[in-house]
Amino acid sequence: MSNHRPTACGACGTALTGSDPDPVRHQVVELPEVKPLVDEHRLHQLVCPACGEVTRASLPSSVTASGYGSRLAALVGWLSGKYRQSERQRQEALADFFQVAVAVGTINHLRPEVSESLAAPVAAATVLAQAQTAANADETGWRQGNSDGNNPTQRKAWLWVMVTSSVTVFQIHLNRGQAAAKQLLGKFAGYLITDRWTGYGWWPLELRQLCWAHLIREFQKFADRGGASQAIGEALLAEADKLFELWHRIRDGTLTREGFAAAVVEIRAAVQKWLAEGAAYQVERGDKSVRAKTARTCQALLKVEPALWLFVRVVGIEPTNNAAERALRPAVIWRRVSLGTQSALGSQFVARMLTVTQTLRTQQRPVLEFLTEACEAARQGTPAPSLLPDLSVLEQEHHLAIAA
Repeated sequence: MSNHRPTACGACGTALTGSDPDPVRHQVVELPEVKPLVDEHRLHQLVCPACGEVTRASLPSSVTASGYGSRLAALVGWLSGKYRQSERQRQEALADFFQVAVAVGTINHLRPEVSESLAAPVAAATVLAQAQTAANADETGWRQGNSDGNNPTQRKAWLWVMVTSSVTVFQIHLNRGQAAAKQLLGKFAGYLITDRWTGYGWWPLELRQLCWAHLIREFQKFADRGGASQAIGEALLAEADKLFELWHRIRDGTLTREGFAAAVVEIRAAVQKWLAEGAAYQVERGDKSVRAKTARTCQALLKVEPALWLFVRVVGIEPTNNAAERALRPAVIWRRVSLGTQSALGSQFVARMLTVTQTLRTQQRPVLEFLTEACEAARQGTPAPSLLPDLSVLEQEHHLAIAA
């Protein structure tokens, strides 16, 4: 800290003394020069005077056989997973910022090590997610190669996400059907917010909330088709506007839950009426007309109509699946940059890193410190750090939810 005082009056030149009790503060933030820490261990070998056997000392148990420390290994994983850098980019970043020369082959060995160190924390986070009372789920396409022989038919992979209040879990599967959804959700038995994808069709309607953002896009398609379909679409869009105007009042505290539920009764009746009108269009087999498209969508929506209104009666349920879609955005960027993964192990690394980074961001915990602790624990054979949140924080959130 440096103090700077004027020596003379800026107006008349009179000499000035004393101190300002509340000086203007100007801070300059700088980065220190970073130099790698190299800890050299010399293993001496000695000749036995009795038998002539040569014995070399072993590394202490606290010293890894790897030539690179846990923080450096964690950084390799962090640059790959959080910042989606290629092998060459990670190699250059280590050299440019930390003056560490690492071969590309070594980088490729460190990344699987980081992945394995996260296996236990991610498994525990998955169990916790599946035990929650509410979750958002979504999926997006992924590309997985066949370098390891696990995808010989070059099937398209899918990246699945399950978002809860405390942890976010990702998985990659070679299908988009119910089997993958069931593996993601496991023993989950709570309220589920999704889009209308058929992979979630087995979930009980009384426990499911369909995303209204997707519904509004469908209604807009009705309106854009013209004719009678346009009238139905515009009517449904008008009801959606009324619904979200009320929902925003719930959010800002100007409408009670009871008042909201009472007002939605009329909106729900109107939505049912317009969907029924659209579904009543006469559709012939193989008909691909505008009326047929609208009719089929309306018929499908009427079958799941109870799942449109879960958020009205259950506190804490959102009417959209935005939480899951936001969670998928970093993964979509990763996919565009990397064009996917080349093997099942590569996909496993992606899923684990996304789980760790998204969960720690939700909990406002530092990612690099967690990865370093995980790598060190794996090398020392000690328990890995936990992705589970502080139980006291969960209890506070639970009490706030009850109060709301």
